[in-house]
Amino acid sequence: MKKEMEWRQMQKHKKKIIGAAIGLAIVLVFSLMMLAEQKVNIVTVSAQELSNQKIGWGIKRSDNHEQPDLGAKNKQIIEEYQGIAMGNKDSKQVYLTFDEGYEAGYTEKILDVLKEDDVKAAFFITAHYVNTNADLVERMLEEGHIVGNHTVNHKSMPDLSLEEIKKEVMDLHTSIYERFGYEMKYIRPPKGEYSERTVAYCQSLGYTTVMWSFAYDDWNEDAQKGESYAKKKILENIHPGAVILLHGNSKDNSNVLAECIQEIKAQGYTFSTLDQFER
Repeated sequence: MKKEMEWRQMQKHKKKIIGAAIGLAIVLVFSLMMLAEQKVNIVTVSAQELSNQKIGWGIKRSDNHEQPDLGAKNKQIIEEYQGIAMGNKDSKQVYLTFDEGYEAGYTEKILDVLKEDDVKAAFFITAHYVNTNADLVERMLEEGHIVGNHTVNHKSMPDLSLEEIKKEVMDLHTSIYERFGYEMKYIRPPKGEYSERTVAYCQSLGYTTVMWSFAYDDWNEDAQKGESYAKKKILENIHPGAVILLHGNSKDNSNVLAECIQEIKAQGYTFSTLDQFER
């Protein structure tokens, strides 16, 4: 009888301990959720208070393969929010990126060249691109390339509210994750237009903004200027730390890419990924 009473008391004691533990766990979870929500709200309020003056990304090229001038304001904003635009001036690392708003029939060849030359690149895609060319996106991932966020509809982000920006970014983020189990972390602002507010807010969403230190007029599929022009532009402007922006809808890019990669390597440069970026 005594043992039975002791056993019952022990069971009651255990239940109290378990109940207290569960209660504590609930309080902790609730507190963490409140803190997380508060953090998001703080970030949102902070972003709202920042300048939303629209800035169009532009650079002033240098000669003799020296780094270009990104502009004081561009440089200040990108550095403050840990973005990427140009790498270490003392390192001959270069970073190859492509913008893919839509498919014009050249990306398969681009991927073939990258595979042949063992170069990994970053492809910034829109929702239209993944919805119409999921097979190419899957190949990019399978072959070790980075897939970046170019937003759902390619709208200038300073023209949007923070809620609209979140939808443009995170709807595509969710779509890629659900289809491929891949979590994007790099974003390129559509049209190269940004503000301090948009860069800061994208950072709060878990994204690193990626601009560039070299680009040329290759984006108009109907106004290509020839392979010799494309090759000259790319090779004459390569520099240490170059973040190279090419458009995947350019026939000229697809035709000269292999030669350019080989020549850039011959000049002593190494192609690295954004994950290996050196500041």
